Amino acid sequence: MPDTTQYRIQSQPFYQATANEIALYEAAYQARLPVMVKGPTGCGKSRFVEYMAWKLDKPLITVACNEDMTASDLVGRYLLDANGTRWLDGPLTTAARLGAICYLDEIVEARQDTTVVIHPLTDHRRTLPLDKKGELVQAHPDFQLVISYNPGYQSLMKDLKQSTKQRFVAFDFDYPSAELEAEILTQESGIDQKTAAKLVKIAHTARNLKGHGLDEGISTRLLVYAANLIKAGIAPRDACQMALVSPITDDVDIRSTLVHAVEVVF
Repeated sequence: MPDTTQYRIQSQPFYQATANEIALYEAAYQARLPVMVKGPTGCGKSRFVEYMAWKLDKPLITVACNEDMTASDLVGRYLLDANGTRWLDGPLTTAARLGAICYLDEIVEARQDTTVVIHPLTDHRRTLPLDKKGELVQAHPDFQLVISYNPGYQSLMKDLKQSTKQRFVAFDFDYPSAELEAEILTQESGIDQKTAAKLVKIAHTARNLKGHGLDEGISTRLLVYAANLIKAGIAPRDACQMALVSPITDDVDIRSTLVHAVEVVF
């Protein structure tokens, strides 16, 4: 039996459920259905997948997709060494052989000709053809494919084909309610509830500017960063400047609006 230790989540990741997504994912896994997770940047998509891998006690292989990624980066390639050539499995092939959950993060960043290689793994065949090697890999019974992306960044050039989308069941993620998000901040950073609520209030101000100067609002991830800075003794205004204002925009007017929101709240 192959060793999957390096791919296992060793300790429980903190994840705060917002609805019945945990039970729904468990049902999808039991049926070995491919899963698509959609939602804005930093809203907890990757943490959710990590948590589910831990809860199901399955190895997790994560791939951060990018526009330079080729099919060979996913499935594998021949390499030269002192003894000639040898085949090296890519992460998708490794996951299919081991029975891991393979998580392709921000799948729309990959080229469309690359994403086509996942198709045989997402239907009744559950196979992965290694054309260069002349091998057809039959996916392990425990294998599952999970993909994620941010619909807010879609364009005609960067969107999944319908032939790909309709191979998955989907979860729509969004930022949690204000109360739940504040609770997440206290759990993740240890700051008090009152300060957490103030940070969430600033985030809501920024999210209301989405489409009016901001491409994306302040994420839960950035709020956790700000909370960690405050917990470490940084003044709240400085922490917010570092974590909530400077990272998301260079526009002087938008920055001024956000800085004003921070000053009002703190």
